[in-house]
Amino acid sequence: MRQSNFLIPTLRDVPADAEIASHQLMVRAGMIRQTASGIYSYLPFGKRVLKKVEEIIRDEMDAAGGQEVLMPAIQPAELWEESGRLGAYGPELIRLKDRHQRDFVLGPTHEEVITSLVRDDIKSYKKLPVNLYQIQTKYRDERRPRFGVLRSREFIMKDAYSFDTTIEGLDASYEQMYQAYTNIFKRCGLDFRAVVADSGAIGGTDTHEFMVLSEIGEDTIAYSDSSDFAANIEIAAVKAGSYARDEDEAPLEKIDTPNMKTIDELSRSLELDSAKIIKAVLFMVDEEPVLVLVRGDHEVNDLKLEKVFPGATVEVATPEQALEHMGVEIGYLGPIGAPTSVKVIADQDVQGVVNGLCGANETDKHFKNVNVGRDFEVEQFVDVRFIKEGDPSPDGQGTIKFAKGIEVGHVFKLGTKYSEALGATFLDENGKAQPMIMGCYGIGVSRTVAAIVEQSHDENGLVWPKEVTPFDIHLVAINSKNADQKELADQLYEQLRQDRFDVLYDDRPERAGVKFKDSDLLGLPIRVGVGKRAAEGIVEVKLRKSGEMFEVEVSNLKAFLEEQFLTLV
Repeated sequence: MRQSNFLIPTLRDVPADAEIASHQLMVRAGMIRQTASGIYSYLPFGKRVLKKVEEIIRDEMDAAGGQEVLMPAIQPAELWEESGRLGAYGPELIRLKDRHQRDFVLGPTHEEVITSLVRDDIKSYKKLPVNLYQIQTKYRDERRPRFGVLRSREFIMKDAYSFDTTIEGLDASYEQMYQAYTNIFKRCGLDFRAVVADSGAIGGTDTHEFMVLSEIGEDTIAYSDSSDFAANIEIAAVKAGSYARDEDEAPLEKIDTPNMKTIDELSRSLELDSAKIIKAVLFMVDEEPVLVLVRGDHEVNDLKLEKVFPGATVEVATPEQALEHMGVEIGYLGPIGAPTSVKVIADQDVQGVVNGLCGANETDKHFKNVNVGRDFEVEQFVDVRFIKEGDPSPDGQGTIKFAKGIEVGHVFKLGTKYSEALGATFLDENGKAQPMIMGCYGIGVSRTVAAIVEQSHDENGLVWPKEVTPFDIHLVAINSKNADQKELADQLYEQLRQDRFDVLYDDRPERAGVKFKDSDLLGLPIRVGVGKRAAEGIVEVKLRKSGEMFEVEVSNLKAFLEEQFLTLV
């Protein structure tokens, strides 16, 4: 492609509304342009990268037995009513009516459509298992679109859905997709982790997120420094301790703690390690009070607490509810003398607190030398806290570290959640109707492109990994007004294309400095500069990632380039 004819409007300055590197560089390199808030057009340079990522996805999905389909973006609202998600999905679901006032939604995902499709066309176990996928535009009405295409209202997604007859079949399909995703993100040149995650609005069990490590990530990953364990901190399990009680129990004592309501205030004023403080947080579980105890250096994990009470509504109690059920304001709550109507549960690590401190259920008062079992009873010890850096890894190998991550893929075991709701059944070997057992598997394609840019750039611009680069080579005629340089550059352009290299040829009548700046910004793996030694048949080759420069005779150029490409990642 001749750059003089290529729509690639590069920018020198950083766009004012672009907060992160991927947004800045994708705009500056002429990859995208904003059409409306959270809605972007892809220009030719950006579209080529999208296409490369899509090709990798198709390769791996097809190799894993997937079959590509294309479903409508506009979905009948009644399908969402059948699944029970029309009212539950939230304001991100874009709703519309047609001219006949029939209700539709713009698809943020396609569980309902694919289930209805398979329901109508597959009736026998002999036609299963099957895995169907598509690459298509999705819509979510994000309240605050930001970070360019990382969090947008319209985005490109690969979504796949497996249908099996048994749980064992689902396990096999899930493992195939897990491995396919691992292959995809490796081929995209990404540093990522597959982390145990929560299924959220889609539902299901046994789910993993594929997270690209990045400081601008909105999720925090807890991972082991000695194994492949990784999980989202929202659900990362905490390894139970031994809780050796090697300290003699001291007599219980009530002390004055005027205006000391927080852990920091108590720890500072009493010169007490926060790990020796028992924090009590009142929750309302289906309108019933539950007092949850954790160590003062820990935080209650609402998501884990919800799993202790499956199906219940779990909310932090208001100050008014605390007064009603505990008779004291928040900040002085504690388990000793709590009303019998209040259920008391504790995080497992509370068992290790000896001679601790807790609220006395009396304003400006706390108990010290508190010991569980002696001074109060707990109905249930359970893991209900957030994991912390430095905790032992749940798999028993190493300690936990934290990293930020960008979610680019998510795999779920849905089970029969949608097949039962929408009546997707098959006849088994005995002629009995059974619900299909489903999995779903998503990749944010446009998000993956942005994540690649976040990880693959330097102070001068983009640095494309080999498999997703929009062009292999940037051929630059350093002075296109020089006859020798122009003639050799034109010859090389044709020759390199014949040699099956994908070439962007900068034939513009621009200054050398402008061309080199643009070349660094665009970040193609290899630059071939045709300059002052053109008449001698010698060109200058630069490797974008390392910055290494070589003078190469034209007669040896093909072999040299092929050798360099073998070592690129």
